[in-house]
Amino acid sequence: MTTRLVLLLFGWLLALPGIAAEVRDHPAERIAARTWVIHGPLGDPSVENQGFMNNPAFVVTDAGVVVVDPGSGVQAGRMVLRQIRKVTDQPVTHVLNTHVHGDHWLGNHALHDVFPDAKIMAHPLMIEGAHGGQAKRWLDLIDQLTQGFTRGTRAVIPTVPVVEDQQFSVGGVTFRILAPPKAHSGTDIMIHVVEEDVLFLGDNVMNGRLGGMNDGTFRGSIAACDRALAVPAKVFVPGHGRTGGKEIVAAYRDYLSILFETARVEYDKDKQDYEMKPAIQARLRNFSGWVGFDFNLGRHISVAVLEIEAM
Repeated sequence: MTTRLVLLLFGWLLALPGIAAEVRDHPAERIAARTWVIHGPLGDPSVENQGFMNNPAFVVTDAGVVVVDPGSGVQAGRMVLRQIRKVTDQPVTHVLNTHVHGDHWLGNHALHDVFPDAKIMAHPLMIEGAHGGQAKRWLDLIDQLTQGFTRGTRAVIPTVPVVEDQQFSVGGVTFRILAPPKAHSGTDIMIHVVEEDVLFLGDNVMNGRLGGMNDGTFRGSIAACDRALAVPAKVFVPGHGRTGGKEIVAAYRDYLSILFETARVEYDKDKQDYEMKPAIQARLRNFSGWVGFDFNLGRHISVAVLEIEAM
């Protein structure tokens, strides 16, 4: 059977009443005493990865479970719930969404179905953007990229805004919000789980993967990395890629700063974005093996040039 026929059959089966697609299980890894991360595969949403490619996480407290970024659709959210149930039977009481990009938060649907009283929290601009068209945009985009795998997902938009330096406690665990402006998406939060020495970075930092920069700024993203490096945490969880220490934040900051500063130098030589690419690419050779490097480099340079022109 050809690949095309397999994909057509897969799409036809998804459309049948009663046929429910499920994301294959990805194990939850313990990164601190009460904190687990499900490391998704690198890349963009696709048929192969079933739309699952971010890093959902959960913190088990004495009063319930706090979930961070439950994935790209109801199917991914159900998979996250299955992994939580392997660790605890505590209810989910809070869900934190790090930014407006739907590969991180459309899994809210599954958690809301099971725990309708859970507080779903995000930056006020994330909530505004989701209501303003981003929810539909991401539902349609991920449905298209997965050829219908995530179909049936409903956008359950956060209702509880959280802002810079806000803190709340759940079951003896303190969650502190950092909200760097104009960073990856303009709607970003990072979450410091104080007693766990863990910082959830959202897509302000990626490890081994490069994504789009169109919704944010280089200077804001660099400042977000600096903010993260100043947090007294030991474990850093990127939006995509493996969890690590401060070295993963420093590496991503290096990518951003090298690209932006080299673009400024080349721009001052009156070069167009495509003309400066060889010099920038040479300086970024240590990142050439990152997923998305070849696809995104030219796009990142164009974003950097627009930002430089606006300075």
